[in-house]
Amino acid sequence: MSEIKYGRGYVFSIQYHIVWCVKYRHKVLLNDVEIRLKEILSQIALDNHFEIAEMESDSDHIHLLVECSPQHAIPSMIKALKGVSARLLFKEFPPLKQKLWGGHLWNPSYFVATVSENTEKQIREYIQNQKVK
Repeated sequence: MSEIKYGRGYVFSIQYHIVWCVKYRHKVLLNDVEIRLKEILSQIALDNHFEIAEMESDSDHIHLLVECSPQHAIPSMIKALKGVSARLLFKEFPPLKQKLWGGHLWNPSYFVATVSENTEKQIREYIQNQKVK
C-alpha cells in the first residue's frame, strides 16, 4: 500500500496509473532506447519531486505507477515526462527521428487512472508483467 504522507496542514496518499504510446505505435522502445527512457523518466520524477513506484514498457508504450503530492497536476507531470524524454531520446538516438517522421516521439494522448489501496497490487502486477506474454 502507498505510504501515507504529510504536507503542511494536509495528509495524502495519491497514486496514478499512467500509460502513453509511441506515435504511430512504432516499436522503438527496445534495448538501449528502453533502458535510457527509464533512466530519463526516473530523473524527471526526481527533479519534479514525485516518485515512479513501478515502470515498464512494451516496445510501443509505457506504463507508470506514480506517487505524488496534491500540488502535482497530472497534465504538468505528463508534459514533463513526455516532453523531456522525447527531446533527450531524439538527441541521443538520432535514428529515432527518421523512423518517426514529423518529429514526435509520443502520441499526444494518454491514459490516467487513480489507484486505490484495493487496486494497487493488481496494477503493480499488471505493469510488471508488460513484457510477459
